[in-house]
Amino acid sequence: MKRHCPDPDAGQMAGSPGVMHLGATVAIALLAASLGACNDGSGTAIKPATFVRTEVVQPRNRQTSATVTGEVRARYTADLSFRVSGRVIERFVDVGARVDPGKVLARLDPTEQRADVEAATAAVTAAESQLRVATATFERQKTLIAEGFTTRVAFDKAQEGLLDAEGQLETAKAQLGTAKDALGDTELRARAAGYITARFVEVGQVVDAAQRAFTLAQDGERDAVFDVDESIFFGDFESGHVSLALVSDPDVTAVGQVREVSPVLDPKSTTVRVKVAIQNPPAGMTLGSAVTGTAKRKPVSQIRLPWNALMAVGSKPAVWIVDPATDTASLKAVSISDYEAGALWISGGIEPGARVVVDGGKLLSSGDRVTYEEGR
Repeated sequence: MKRHCPDPDAGQMAGSPGVMHLGATVAIALLAASLGACNDGSGTAIKPATFVRTEVVQPRNRQTSATVTGEVRARYTADLSFRVSGRVIERFVDVGARVDPGKVLARLDPTEQRADVEAATAAVTAAESQLRVATATFERQKTLIAEGFTTRVAFDKAQEGLLDAEGQLETAKAQLGTAKDALGDTELRARAAGYITARFVEVGQVVDAAQRAFTLAQDGERDAVFDVDESIFFGDFESGHVSLALVSDPDVTAVGQVREVSPVLDPKSTTVRVKVAIQNPPAGMTLGSAVTGTAKRKPVSQIRLPWNALMAVGSKPAVWIVDPATDTASLKAVSISDYEAGALWISGGIEPGARVVVDGGKLLSSGDRVTYEEGR
């Protein structure tokens, strides 16, 4: 049905001036409404395509490594102590001293042990005298019984006395040997070549037998010891080989093999102790040296994207994916394996060959059309 639009001049009607003024006002309002109603055209604003920078992603082999700092230690260490008690009168070494086998480390006051040696020596002399008497008695009884001038009881008694004297001499000799050993034990000597890494005695101190006096790190095989966070074991490492380097001089390097992993956490540091056997340690890796240990993880195939590509779907990380058929963008949740300076590594959620928005994604909404440079 055809719509009739009012004539704009219809408001100029005859009548009184007041009536004409009021009528003109109403007519103008009605005319505006009628003119608006006469506009049959209708339009919807169309959002233009957003220009973004994209990349066609392809996975690449990535091999990461873990590096920790530790210390060079001797494979074998021993706590040294006196076998007898006494007062320390001399100390010849301190921490860090290099010692050879047999070197005297400290000495106790030997007065008591010397007295024991003298008493044991006197006991041996007395036992030897008793043995000579018993031997002479036995020989006499042996001659007499052969000639029939003594009794069997007297002969047996002389023989028993001889055996008893021999036993007493052996006992006295053993006691003398023990006393001499105790005298020798007043000197504490190194049992092997190495370095003194700890000292627990001082001159004038009274020590008990078996009380720890020194700790000796023996020469020979060495370990690099690391206290590492347990999370490092979540990685899939390539092998048990570890690359070692001296902290003070990275040019001094060596190769190590994991020898021992503690089965428990340290209760104070909540770390795990790992011992790495150093193969052919260089001269620069002395005991106590700080070293770094680097272990490589197995290579994995992952996608690398710049930080600008990272968006979010709720609390999950996501990236914009461009549909090549419609050139529209949509958010896709992804799994991130690692972060590094200026980039992140995607382990899941994106198929190889997908076109990902790497810049300009903050201006997008789901379903928006995008334009981009071909080949990027």
